[in-house]
This record gives sequence, C-alpha cells and structure tokens, in this order.
Amino acid sequence: MSENMFDNSQEKRLGIIAGGGQFPRLIAEEAKKNGYYVAICGFRDNTDPTLAESCDDFSILALGQLSKLLSFFKEKNIQRVCMAGSINKPKALDLRPDWRATKLIFSLKTKGDDALLRAILGEFEKDGFTPLSAVELLPSLRTPCGNLTEEMIIDTIQADITFALPIAKQLGNFDIGQCLVVREGMVIAVECIEGTDATLARAADLGGLGCIAIKLAKQRQDQRVDLPSIGLTTIENLIKYKYTALVIEEHKTLFFDREKALDLAKKNNLHIIALNPNTDIKEILTSYKP
Repeated sequence: MSENMFDNSQEKRLGIIAGGGQFPRLIAEEAKKNGYYVAICGFRDNTDPTLAESCDDFSILALGQLSKLLSFFKEKNIQRVCMAGSINKPKALDLRPDWRATKLIFSLKTKGDDALLRAILGEFEKDGFTPLSAVELLPSLRTPCGNLTEEMIIDTIQADITFALPIAKQLGNFDIGQCLVVREGMVIAVECIEGTDATLARAADLGGLGCIAIKLAKQRQDQRVDLPSIGLTTIENLIKYKYTALVIEEHKTLFFDREKALDLAKKNNLHIIALNPNTDIKEILTSYKP
C-alpha cells in the first residue's frame, strides 16, 4: 500500500465496503501488512463471509441498509473508506432500502451503477468520511497498455475492434453496462443487469464462434467505484465460448491473476489487448512479437 495515499499524522484505520470476489480480501491483506486496522462491512448473498479472517472487525448487512452501514464504520472510528468487489445486480433489485437509502434512491434521476454508487459515496462524505479509490491502494492491479498476448492480430479482428470501440465508448454515457460483444461488424450483445459473465454466454449463444468482447470504463468513470475488472474466470469463459479476442482499457481496468490468465489465453490463441481508446490504436493492433 502506498503510504502517500494517507496523511501520516492520522491513525491507520481503513473501512472496506465489500462486494463479491477477491478484491476486498486483497485490499484488506495489503492494509494489514502495512499496519492498518481494517473494518469490513459486506452484504448477504454477495460478500464472502470468510473475509472476517482478513480484518479486525466484520459485519454483514442486507443490501439497502445504508444507515446501518454508516453506523458500523462510525462505531469503529473509521474515517477513510473504500469500495471493493462486485454486487450481484439481479439480486440488488430485491433490496429493501431503509429510510435513508429510500430517500437517496428517490433523489436520483437515473439508477445506473455509476450514479447509484456515486450517490452512496456522497452520503459517506456528508457524514464526514473520506472515500478512497481502492485501486490506488493496490495499483499493481491496473492493466498495462499493449498487445498483452503478444500475437499477430489478423485484419478481420482489427476491423471488428475498430468498429466496436466507438460504440463501446458511447455505452458508458447510458450507464447500463461495460461490456459489448461484436462479430463480423455486427453488435451481438450489450451488457445490462446480468453482468459480464452472463453477457459473454448469451452473446456466444447468439453469435456463435469467433466473437470479440470489448469492456471499457465509462467516459466519466469515478475511479473510486465500479472500475471494469477481469480475471482468470473471465478468460476461462472466453475460451469456453470460443471467443477470438478481449479488448480492455489500460490503467482503468483491474486485472486479477494476470500472469495465470495471460498464460492461459496464449495457450488457447485468445487475444488480450489493452488500449487507450482515446488514442490511435493501429500501432498496438499491428504490433506483435514473432
């Protein structure tokens, strides 16, 4: 953990608002290594309860219990908090919000992921907390730029990526999902509430072999919440469904188990390409190590 993320005059205490996956555990373990007291609050049917082993204090709440969430961290004398991990979106529709969460939801013009998570962080700020970017606490998870699988990308794949990128960038303006699947100049699927893994499966069923997945951050993405992420399971699913390539965004995409995932992708001829979508992509798409 980078010490310059914190004021050294403050007590080393960190709160983690934990969803699913390994990200909350990685943050907690890194914080503990650096001498931090760590309190984690997770959510039923989303958060791994064994996270309690990686922190000093742990609680599980139902989604929508915003007042209890804030109170938990106040009771533990936490001032700085971060969000880490995924929330099961279909199950999120079953939430039973308390009074404060209900008031917050009704104040929103839209209820997309980014809008809702920004609003929740806003409530923390109102109560005197300082929200941190979880990825800044573990920057090694950021994806580097380039042709990560180091293989030649044929013209047909290049053409599909060039076709898909402007569409994928515009999707972020609607705050409905981060993943787009294309094949042969056609949009096959757009991620909605089901999440990336289910989108990949649906697209493969619709588009057959040889699809390309694009997963980008929203253009106005708040890096404190909901950055795109991939990992070994993502690569295993892409291979299972016979995808040709995955395009992600450098720096703004979290890449878990990167070494194992890239090794598996190379063995199965799956291209993994990390781009900066605001720059010329031709050099990356046409470069490879023979």
